[in-house]
Formats: sequence, structure tokens, C-alpha cells
Amino acid sequence: MDATNPLFRMEGISKRYGGVRALERAELTVHAGRVHAILGENGAGKSTLIKIMAGVVAPDEGRMLLDGREVTFPDPAAANAAGIVCVFQELSLIPELSVADNIIVSHPPTRLGMIDRRAQRGLAEEALARAGGGDIHPSTLIKDLSLSRRQIVEIAKALARKPRVLILDEATSALSASDVESVFGVIRRLRDDGVAHLYISHRMHEIAELADTCTVFRNGRNVATYEARTKTDEQVVELMIGREYHNVFPPKPPRPEGKKPMLEVKNLTWSPRLNGVSLDVSAGEIVGLGGLDGQGQRELLLALFGVLRGASGDILVDGQPVSINSPREAKADRIGMALIPEDRKTEGLMLPMAVRDNLSFAAMSLFSRGGIIDRSAERRAIDEVIKLLAIKTDGIAVPAGSLSGGNQQKVVIAKWLMRKPRIILLNDPTRGIDVGTKQELYQLLRKLADAGAAIILYSTDYDELIGCCDKVLVMYDGAVKRMLAGTEITEKALIASALNIDADLKGAGAMRPAAQ
Repeated sequence: MDATNPLFRMEGISKRYGGVRALERAELTVHAGRVHAILGENGAGKSTLIKIMAGVVAPDEGRMLLDGREVTFPDPAAANAAGIVCVFQELSLIPELSVADNIIVSHPPTRLGMIDRRAQRGLAEEALARAGGGDIHPSTLIKDLSLSRRQIVEIAKALARKPRVLILDEATSALSASDVESVFGVIRRLRDDGVAHLYISHRMHEIAELADTCTVFRNGRNVATYEARTKTDEQVVELMIGREYHNVFPPKPPRPEGKKPMLEVKNLTWSPRLNGVSLDVSAGEIVGLGGLDGQGQRELLLALFGVLRGASGDILVDGQPVSINSPREAKADRIGMALIPEDRKTEGLMLPMAVRDNLSFAAMSLFSRGGIIDRSAERRAIDEVIKLLAIKTDGIAVPAGSLSGGNQQKVVIAKWLMRKPRIILLNDPTRGIDVGTKQELYQLLRKLADAGAAIILYSTDYDELIGCCDKVLVMYDGAVKRMLAGTEITEKALIASALNIDADLKGAGAMRPAAQ
């Protein structure tokens, strides 16, 4: 590793929030033309580190040096002016404004004292093209874009500021596979042009593919810096969690034969996104949804939960037909369904509100009699789920937004567990959380299934589908194209099925187009 002339350096950086130590004498050295991966569990100090770099918060101790000169950033504008630009996991886009307005929001080009719309559009188009979003129209409103497309706009916004140090905080967590490849191409080109990158991701295969250098944080300290690809995944994870890492996925019990389904879906259709989906899930079973992103998996979960209007088909619970036209009906006791949404920050939590309020919101009717809330019963239930999920929080009165990403996700899951659901739908629940928390959630899912829950898990992570699920339904073009079970659930079979091509599911034989 070339240790000479670092572009940016942090020395002895400490930060506390009340009694919580976020960083303790942290060190970091960043070189131009390299991708530096920052690894660690949620709550390890990564987010605080990059917020200090980006001028969002000030350190309590320590100093930062840019080109060998000490610098301070009183606000993000000062950091941007110095060439340090961050793409945060929490998007900073304004939904009511256009793509072009968001990309050039800080310094729009002017002509005769007014915004030059033609020049603004040209700059936006250039930034979108560099970010792999050339298909996004600059005049489109942000609120009309999918989460994946919004993430591309966020990256384009950062590139428009001509960064010297580009910080990417889980920037690919909401992207489809094709978008991820586009962003990787952008990063490689910028690296070749001398831009330094700080890359934060919990996807180990992305770190292996992109990173030149890695630094691991644990409990607010950097515990190791090493050249990428010189340690195994197991060694890296052990550095992150401070303990031996084994048994990532809990063992799967034998699948019972002839068990009646708890949930049956027949010919569910919501044109054009769902085309005659049929499936069944028994108590104690985890059924995965696979396939390329955008093949109807999310719409299927929303339709089952009563969110989508105009869906047709039959849904049976315990063999009895049910009508689910709203989330209120879905979560009612006679159905007992819960949905863990895709975006915890906008769909799962009320970030400014207390952890207590977020946890009890979905189950408030269970603690109320005649409009009066039984606070002691509420507190007992809250304490129970906090202990069950090992949620790390400085009390239940703190805002949910103050928790780490992994603990926020635990709160989303915990608030639904307070209702003791029988049918649990999960929409990519481990996106953007650390490996230690993932392992805890895998154990929890199997524990819930063993207790009799019927679980449908959509995941963009093949390892999760293979390790967690008793069977996997692979979707293509809004329909279930293949069901994999037991030893059939392999990466090769998942990929082949996702591409709608036929293959020997046990690994032998050439692939050929699947019958339509």
C-alpha cells in the first residue's frame, strides 16, 4: 500500500452523543485513485465518521487534513466546496421537484439573473449519463420515480459537484442488478481519473469486486486496515463482530408432507405487473420469492396486504376464502398478516417519533379499552420485543431516527411482532444492514416459523434464499415460473430460473430456453 501523500486523513477523531460513544480516537487515511471500503456492524461508527467528513456534524476531538493541510467543515456546503461529496443511504432528494432541479439544486446556471433551464438540463443529462441513468428524463418529478431510479439520481447529484473524495454509503442497496453494474462502471472510471472513494456496503461480494483497501470499525474504533482480497469473508466478519462467525443460517427442519396450507393464493392478477400468481404457504414454512428485481415480487406482497387496488384472484386463509382490501383487513385477527416494507425509513418508521411510539403504533388496539391505553401492558409488550430482537437503544423515549440502520430495521419487525402475526410478508428485510444483524434476523425468522408462522420472504440476495427458505418461487414477468425445493435451491438454479432459461437444477447439463 502506498502510504505517501494521502489525499485526506483523519487523526484521533472522537464523537459522543450524550452517554453513547460513536467514535473513539478513530483514524483513516484516504488516497487518490483508490476505492477504500469501510466495514463494520451498524452502530460501529461508520455513519458518524462520514458525517464528520461531510460537514454534517463536528467532531469532539481530533483533526482532518486535506492535501496535508488541516481543514474544518462547519457545514456540508464547506465540505462540498473542498471536493468531499457524500451519497447518504438516506436520500436527500426533494420529491416535488424535477430530476434536473434536484441535481443542480445548489448552484443552478443563470442567465440574465434567472435560472438557465437549457443549461441546467444539459448539466443534469451529463450527470445522469455518468451515473448510468441516461434513461431518466431530467423533467421527471422525483416522486414519480422508483426507489432504484431515485438512488441513481442521488448519485448523479453527487457527480455534478465534481468530487475529489466521493463517499458512497450503501449507495447500491436499493438498486437492481443492472443498475449496480452501471454504478460499478462509474466508480471504476472515476477511480482511473484520480477520484478517491469511500465505499460503505454490507454486501461482501461488492467489496471484493471494487475495493483496493479496507478498514474495519468496531465499537467506534478502527480495528484493522488491509489490502482488499487478502482476508477471507469469515476473517473480515470476525473482525467486525469481535467473535467467531459460524452457522450463518439456522438449520432447516424436515418439510412435513401433506400439511394443509395456512395461506393459499390462486390466480392473483394485477395487470400488468402480476399475471396469475398461485402459491401456498404452510405454518412453519419459509417460502422465498426469487427472480430478477422488478418481476412483480414487491407487487405480490403489496397485493396480499391489501395495498393495491383492482387486484383479482382468490386468497384463502386456513382453507377459507378471505377478502383483503386494505392493510387494516390484512392485519385483523381473523387473518393475522404483517408486512415488513422495503424502505424502513419512509414506509416502516416515523423517524422523529420515539422508539416506544413506533413499536406500539401497529398494536395500539391491543392495549386500548374504551379509548384508554393500558400503559403497563404496552410497556411489558415493548420490553418483550426489545429483548427478543436485542434492539440496542438508549431508552424507548429516543427518536427512532437516532438508532443505527440495523436497529431501525429491528424496530420495524418488532412493531409487527407485537401483534403476534400468523402470516409474515418480508420485502428484502436485510437490505443495508450489517452481517451480525442479518444473522440475528435469520435466526429470528426460523424461530417464528418453528412457532407456527407462515412466512413469505422476498430477497435480492441469493445466499438468503438458499440459506433461509424451505422452497423458492422464482418470478419472471409477473408470474411464478419455477418452484425450487430442497437440494434444487442452488445459485445456478436461481439464476437460470430468474433468466427464464431451463437448466438441470442439480447442476449438470446445458441451459436451454424455458418452455413458455
